[in-house]
Amino acid sequence: MKTRTSSTLCLMGTAFILLLTGCAAVHTSIAKKDLDVQTKLSTAVFIDPVEPAKRKIYLEMRSAVMEFDRNAFRSVISQQIQNSGNGYILIDNPENAQYTMSVFVRNLEKSSPTAADNYLRTGYEGVTAGAAVGYAVGGGYRDAAAGGLIGGFASTAANAFVKDVTYLLVADIQIKERAKKGVIVRKDSKVNTKISDDGASTQTYSEVSNQKEYRTRVVTTANQANLELADAQPLMFEKTAYAMASFF
Repeated sequence: MKTRTSSTLCLMGTAFILLLTGCAAVHTSIAKKDLDVQTKLSTAVFIDPVEPAKRKIYLEMRSAVMEFDRNAFRSVISQQIQNSGNGYILIDNPENAQYTMSVFVRNLEKSSPTAADNYLRTGYEGVTAGAAVGYAVGGGYRDAAAGGLIGGFASTAANAFVKDVTYLLVADIQIKERAKKGVIVRKDSKVNTKISDDGASTQTYSEVSNQKEYRTRVVTTANQANLELADAQPLMFEKTAYAMASFF
């Protein structure tokens, strides 16, 4: 009788585990059924207004990510800037441009929502549910282990079908603006360079130019259940480009 009761309780615990893991998967699939894309800036950029004839931008695009489609992103940026209504356009000759916008895409990958906050700031357990339930129903150590093992398999199976996926796009942006006639811009820089395991060197230099510089970081996240990069990328590009177009 004791063995039958123990087995019955174990089966009940296992059923409860399967219910919990199944509910978790269903909750994720419902809560994350719509694509959610968010874009944030590490700092706002304000350029000086210029006459219509000078509203020309030269775009320089670079990336460290093999999967990143530069041409597609460039096209989206051009559309967003031209559709902003402020009269700015992209041109191919930097000598004729009032502004040079250099974009370096550092990341385009699966990540976590907290990673986005870290990138912006730098501008960047315990007992399983199955084991706990198996022990609580009083089936003894062996039944508890069985419940935990089955619960782990159930959780793994559920997660294999429903995953909460976040993609992250990080772009560092530098804008150079030609200063007005008669304005001289002085830039003082300090560079620390590691020369060996025993020490480092520091370089300090100053330069004078006719260009003002602005720097910021754009971080875009895309989140959805079972999200694929091909589905996330178009809207991620669009929202990132929209944020960049807002500088002008």
